[in-house]
Formats: sequence, structure tokens, C-alpha cells
Amino acid sequence: MRITDIRATPVSVPLEAPLRHANGCHWGRFVRTIVEVETDEGLVGLGEMGGGGEIATAAFEAMKPYLLGHDPARIEEMRFLVANPTASLYNNRTQIVAALEFACLDLLGQKWGVPVSEILGGRLRDQVPFASYLFYRYPFPNDGAFEVRTIDQLVAEAHRLKKQHGFTSHKLKGGVFPQKYELECYRALADALPDDTLRFDPNGVWSVEQAIWFGQQIADLPNDYLEDPTFGLHGMRRVREKVQMPLATNTVVVNFEQLSANILNTAADVVLLDTTFWGGIRPCVKAAGVCETFQLGVAVHSSGELGIQLATMLHLGAVLPNLSFAADAHYHHLVDDVIQGGKFTYKDGAIAVPTGPGLGVTLNQDKLCEYHELYKRLGSYPYDQDPLRPGWTPLIPNDRWADPADERVPNVPI
Repeated sequence: MRITDIRATPVSVPLEAPLRHANGCHWGRFVRTIVEVETDEGLVGLGEMGGGGEIATAAFEAMKPYLLGHDPARIEEMRFLVANPTASLYNNRTQIVAALEFACLDLLGQKWGVPVSEILGGRLRDQVPFASYLFYRYPFPNDGAFEVRTIDQLVAEAHRLKKQHGFTSHKLKGGVFPQKYELECYRALADALPDDTLRFDPNGVWSVEQAIWFGQQIADLPNDYLEDPTFGLHGMRRVREKVQMPLATNTVVVNFEQLSANILNTAADVVLLDTTFWGGIRPCVKAAGVCETFQLGVAVHSSGELGIQLATMLHLGAVLPNLSFAADAHYHHLVDDVIQGGKFTYKDGAIAVPTGPGLGVTLNQDKLCEYHELYKRLGSYPYDQDPLRPGWTPLIPNDRWADPADERVPNVPI
């Protein structure tokens, strides 16, 4: 089997509402690039990458001289063809390699008639548990629905998600409003969900001192972990000395060199593995093996996935013996998907691992076309900008907080 073509299609898929985060906002949609790798046997493997547009399309077009005629089973050789560690100092192709790896594993599973999880060593679980992913959200521009800004709105949203999907662990994305206000919000969640566990993530925008203070204020709550309370390995180590709960990261341990530094001098107790950030599913399995050896916790990170990348997360979660925590997913914020059959469904806070060959998902070409046309109409959006705070950017550590009393509705294109 040989690769004969690589196609990249940017799409824009709507969200229920704009999602606010410490560094900006998702402006009511996720922009992703869907990758199709075609072979001489007529099989097509699927991949996915965050972001889109002419740059992403051109990046995958540039892969053709490297990979046309390549055997998709030779994934490790592909990694060095595309992202040789020295050459990649000039092009940073990690996420491109990840999308291509997804597609190659999908192709192999289709050819051999087995799910990707079987290629990775065989599943240990048939479903992967997920945490709710709670964001502060701007109202939907048309009707003002789905806003999450006040404490009452946040608690109501958590109850809605628990009732709808069965979540028993809840993650709040913070770093948007002043720290004391977000502490009130987090403690209100704990009061409203007394039988569930919690996790908090301010995306590393706090100072070490702010992170220590917050961690000490929530020490009595049923925390899974405190995620990226400050930026940098050394800052995380300083926080870890003073805070009595596990610290987690998806920002300062995202490759093997950082993982080794974290093991030699621990900064994070839990490593959140992202199939895109780490360059594919296989590197995540490898990293999880290292974490297993040194008894670090492992969870699966979310980076704004559609159904193709969610499938990679499910196959990853299925094979990890040391999956210590429920996985993250932005997925429930989406109103649609580009895969056949529509969105994956949650049951009792978990999603079943696909059992079909390869990734176990197929493209809905009509949806791909629909959301490609939407992308062409709307274009991309500045992920690291807030639509109601033009020109704003957070400092690290930050002191430029949004106002929780601000009731304005952003005029984002939909």
C-alpha cells in the first residue's frame, strides 16, 4: 500500500456559544483542518489538526514530495522524513505529523480489519470517562442564550451537563476574571455538586504567589488536580512545594525532553497527553509508559477536537493502563460534527471506544462541504484575542482581568 494523495480541508464548525479562556476566546466556532490520505488501494485515512486556512492547506500540500509513494505502515520513518528533530527547528511540524499519523493508523486499521486500539496493543476498556468542561461563555449573539458569567449561570450549566451527559468530574476553565471571583465560582460548584470531583485550569496566567494562594484556598475541596496554575517548570515546582493537591499540566510537559526534566525534578504530578501536541497517538502511548514507570498520573487532554481527533483520544484512552483521571473534551460544546452518524454520544459521563476498522469514523462529505463553505465565508478568528477587548493580551503573570459585571454581547460572525 502506497500513499497517492494528501488533501487538507479547513472547516468551521459552530459552538453553542463563544468560549472564553485566559488567553482569548473561541469566537463561537472551532476552525479545524480535516486531512485525507489516499492510497493506491483505494483506502482513505483520516486526520485532523487545529486551525485552518491557506497556511494549513499549503503545509499539507508541501508534504506530498516527502510522502507520495510512501508506505503508510512506515510511520516512524515518516516522522523523520517530515519532522527530523534538527530540521524541524525551522518548521515545527509536530501537529502536521500528528494529523498524518492519525491517517496512517486509520489506513492500517482499515487494511487489517481492526480498530486502531488493537494496533496500539489492545484495549483495556471499552469506554473512556470524561469530565465536563465548563467555560465562561459569552451569550450566543442571535438570542443571548448559553451565557456563563455569573455564579448562578455556572452552577446551572454544570447541572445541565451532568443531567444531559452524566459527568461526575467537572473542569472549570479559569483565568478570565479576577482570582477572588473565580474562587467564589469554584467553591459554588463544589457546594452544588457534593458527590463529584473538580479540577481547575487558569492556563498558567497566575503568578506563583497567586497560584499558591488559590491552591491553599481550595485544599478542602474534592480536587482531581490543579492544572497549570502558573507557567514554567520551575514556577510549578514552587507551587507544588506549598499546595497539598496534585498539579497537572498540558503546557510545560509536551515533549520527551520536558518529561525527563519533570521526572528528574518533579513539577507536575499529572501529565495531560494530547494526541496533537505530542505528535500523534503513538508518542502519547510511549509517554504514558514513561509515566507508568515513574508513577506519574496520566489523563487525556482536549484541544478543541472534532470527531476524528476525538476518535484518536478514545483509542488512546482505551489502551492506557495508567489512565488516572477522566479525560477532557471540548466536544459537548459543538452543535455538529463532520463524521457520519453525527456527534459521538455520552452515556454515564463516558464515550464508547469505536469498534470499526481504523479510527472507526468516516467523513460525512456533505457536512465537510457545508463547514468548508462556512469557513470560506467566515475565515479564521484570533484565538488569542477577546472580541470585546480589542488589542488586549494577557500578561504572564496577568493583571488584566475581564469584568464579571460586563453584560455586553459580542458581535461575532456566525
